[in-house]
Amino acid sequence: MVSDFFYPNVGGVESAIYQLSQCLLRHGHKVVVITHSYGNHRLGVRYVTNGLKVYYLPNKVMARTSTLPTIHTTLPLFRYIYRREKVTIVHGHTAFSVISTEGILHARTMGLPAVFTDHSLFGFNDISSILVNKVLQFTMCDVSHVICVSHTSKENTVLRAGISPTQVSTIPNAVDTNVFVPDTTTRKSDRISIVVISRLVYRKGIDLLAELIPRVCADFPEIEFLIGGDGDKRVLLEEVRERNQLDDRVEMLGMQTQAQVKALLNRGHIFLNTSLTEAFCIAITEGTPSS
Repeated sequence: MVSDFFYPNVGGVESAIYQLSQCLLRHGHKVVVITHSYGNHRLGVRYVTNGLKVYYLPNKVMARTSTLPTIHTTLPLFRYIYRREKVTIVHGHTAFSVISTEGILHARTMGLPAVFTDHSLFGFNDISSILVNKVLQFTMCDVSHVICVSHTSKENTVLRAGISPTQVSTIPNAVDTNVFVPDTTTRKSDRISIVVISRLVYRKGIDLLAELIPRVCADFPEIEFLIGGDGDKRVLLEEVRERNQLDDRVEMLGMQTQAQVKALLNRGHIFLNTSLTEAFCIAITEGTPSS
């Protein structure tokens, strides 16, 4: 498993990689995760649940959680890991991830089969999407197979990467409904709670959320917002809360663990997702059985 997105960072892609790895381990396969380091406290080799081995590479983070593209300089590291762990298949996740792209390229250079999973939707007319799509076309020209998390995501990826639809499979996201179960005892009876769990970044539609909150609070005095997550747009939401004097109706809860996510979903009456690029939102899938 190769991606810039993995624990201790929390999100849908991170959760998907972790859960998939755990399922493969239970079926007797050996799984290794390759991601970038998180400061000095998460660097080198670490082991997580059930002996899942994680390589935290000393790559410099360029923007958010994506690393600086280097292509050739990471080849010795990837070659060493692939040979040491006797890797037979490389599975890269999300087009946003530089490590995923480089891991797939180096795997194909070494003659290893590579699979790519796309978790997001992208446009075609803005600079960011154009650059990502060009890199995706270059990477997908020699990939063994592609997985998408929804049929809409499959159509989007086929158009962006210029590959045959027969080379792409759709495997929807899923959650353990034994974990995410309803519990209405924690809900307030005198207020309607709207829950938002997301990375607080532009592509998750936080600018829309910032416009929405004061309007909804002005029209419906019984509504409150419970916002879980962190990111560079958190400052925007805090400014909106302070400017409109909504401290008692907008609760900023910060980054949430998996256990805290379940508890937060149980507190809400409504789950709100404002993402601009979501292909199959795991948070919605978790929120549905928790309602």
